[in-house]
Amino acid sequence: MRTGRPPVATFSAPFVVLPREHVDTDQIIPARFLTVTDREGLGDALFADWRLDEDGTPRADFPLNAPEARGAAILVAGENFGCGSSREHAAWALLAYGFRAVVSTRFADIFRANALKNGLLPVVVPADVHAALLAHGGGAGASVTIDLEGERIVLPDGSESAFPIDPFAKHCLLNGVDELGFLLGQRDAIDAYEATHPARVRTTEPAASPGVEHRA
Repeated sequence: MRTGRPPVATFSAPFVVLPREHVDTDQIIPARFLTVTDREGLGDALFADWRLDEDGTPRADFPLNAPEARGAAILVAGENFGCGSSREHAAWALLAYGFRAVVSTRFADIFRANALKNGLLPVVVPADVHAALLAHGGGAGASVTIDLEGERIVLPDGSESAFPIDPFAKHCLLNGVDELGFLLGQRDAIDAYEATHPARVRTTEPAASPGVEHRA
């Protein structure tokens, strides 16, 4: 079975808060970085126009640059994260930077689909759970636990909340496969199905067109 990414099950990780609403994909990964076809190096471009000055110096007031944000693998974002264009590079950049999950009250549909297909887990939580995470702010050794199998998130205070996920996407994440990997894993079943059908008839001569007489 084709893999290429680690399975997602249960993990605990530090989190960082980015309390901005309607963060679009052009801010997640600006268009000038879309000239590549793989995620190599895209972590350096994540939130580039917010995270870095024009000379590349990290901005001290940007949340991801705070010392306590180092090693954070969960991003707690504002409402409607990932809106805008459909660029898959947005999910790539978040993964390349080191994030394994993004938590919000709502994601743009295309971003959510791109994230799931690439192994990034978008976790939708109720407004009160989201507010609690924003108020906490992360850092100081605080971590969040995400249990994909149980479809729940555990906050630093021990409280927990369920989150929804598409069953097929969940299967792929738990098994570390993408959609093609899933299909390749069904090869035996596909071959068995094909074996129940008669061989296809192939003709050696093209069929005559209507009104055209064929002569020997």
